[in-house]
Parts: sequence; structure tokens; C-alpha cells
Amino acid sequence: MAELRQPPSIDAYGGGGFRVSGRRLEGSLLILNDIPQAWPVASLADLGPADIQAVLDAGIGQVEFLLLGVGARVAPPPPALRKALQDAGMGLEVMDTATAARVYNVLVSEGRRLAAALIAI
Repeated sequence: MAELRQPPSIDAYGGGGFRVSGRRLEGSLLILNDIPQAWPVASLADLGPADIQAVLDAGIGQVEFLLLGVGARVAPPPPALRKALQDAGMGLEVMDTATAARVYNVLVSEGRRLAAALIAI
């Protein structure tokens, strides 16, 4: 019997945080294994492979790809981040945080296994 997932929903974003399943979370957000948590990345310039170590540790069995919301405007992630995910066999989808929040909700409603790392706007 398949496990019954209850992924959180991203209800709102902006003002420096997110509302996730009805609860306000300040700052950037990491959703991994359907658990929302604070993510200590304030900007794309601060982002490196160590910031996604939990995603890498979860492995390909738990995470198909990382959905990365990079802030108010889309910009390429650091090459080392892309390489770390590639080496782990995981995909990477990069978009602005607003789009990533909306796409996350659609993808989890389809049953996709992904991690979402969203820089607050």
C-alpha cells in the first residue's frame, strides 16, 4: 500500500516570508520530504552547495528534483550548485520565487516528489 502523503501548500508569499498550510513562516523556505522549514539563504549571491546539503542527503529516492525560487527575478544559480545536484542524479528547475511557489503547488498535487528551496521576497 502506498504511503499517504500530505504535502504542505504554499498559500501566500511576499513580505519577507510565506504562508504555508495556513501558518506564516518568516524568511526563506525549504520544503523537503513534505516538511516546511526555515532556510537560511537570503539571496542568490549567498547560495552554495552547502545550503542544499539536506536535499542532497535525501537522495534520488526521495527527491526527483529541486525547485529553486531565486527571488524577485529569475537568474542563473551558481554553477557549483547545479553540479552538486547533477552529481547526485537530481534535476534542477530555476524560476523566480513567485512562479516557483505556484508551480510547487501544482507539482505536489500531481504526486511529484520534489524539494522546494524558495528565497523570500
